[in-house]
Amino acid sequence: MFKKIVFFTLFCTFGFASNFDYKLKPQKVSENIWCFFGKTEVPSKENGGFMANSCYIKAKDSYILIDTGANYNFAKQAYEAMQKIEDLKVSTIIITHEHDDHWMGNSFYKDRFNSTIYAPKSINENYNENSKPRIFEILDKNEMENTKVIKADVVVSDEKVINISDKTIKIIPTKLTAHTKDDLIVYLPDEKVIFTGDIIMNQRVTSNRDGSVIGTLKAIDLINSYDWNRLIAGHGTITDKKATDFTTKYFTLLKTRVLEAIEAGITADEISKVVTMDNFKDVAMFDELNSRNVFDAFRELEFYDEE
Repeated sequence: MFKKIVFFTLFCTFGFASNFDYKLKPQKVSENIWCFFGKTEVPSKENGGFMANSCYIKAKDSYILIDTGANYNFAKQAYEAMQKIEDLKVSTIIITHEHDDHWMGNSFYKDRFNSTIYAPKSINENYNENSKPRIFEILDKNEMENTKVIKADVVVSDEKVINISDKTIKIIPTKLTAHTKDDLIVYLPDEKVIFTGDIIMNQRVTSNRDGSVIGTLKAIDLINSYDWNRLIAGHGTITDKKATDFTTKYFTLLKTRVLEAIEAGITADEISKVVTMDNFKDVAMFDELNSRNVFDAFRELEFYDEE
């Protein structure tokens, strides 16, 4: 009987509890802004699904959070790390787009603080309490403990200005298909800081499966129409004026080469072999994502007329 009790105790401790340690250390990006920068890898058991950037803005009496991360456990550990900087509640959350690596941490903040969540309409339209986004297939059940779909309290379809104590924040829908059909940009005019979600990535190749080459290039123009000194991308750690360089170069070259191939009569079956984008072959996630990006660009641009 004693052995059975010991086994049951150990099983409960190690079999169900989430033991993944993200080893999170907030990186100060500018005055009153800290980020947890995700891995430039595909989500996996080894990285706990931590691939997207999640950033805290410290207002006078609370935190504002841009994207909540992969799951409840990540969000809890991120908040505990931020408590060491200042022990404030998280009053407000802004989700930049519907991909699950950016918002599955909502459940921790809703449970702990009943935080107000701003997000694009695609989250409320495409998910419900029974939805199981891909992260549930990647991580073990115990690692996803307490993680559930928490939708937006406030759907942002038009530009919205919110004031959280001493912080003024603009939430700007792109109103075009860029990384997804429904991306939000977040701008702090007083700090001259802009959060772009996955419209901008650096230090890794993007995924364009739900997006648009033309829309992304237009969205970059929109981003650059704002006066910013710091830009926090959805993935990658470059935050200075060079933060947009990689995405701009990648999509500009992708557009040019695919259009040239179409003009030369290359078909959909051939396009990924002809347009190789080898300029970027040493960039993280090139092997996993580039060929699909080329194929999707072909489908978008096959009947494209330059405006």
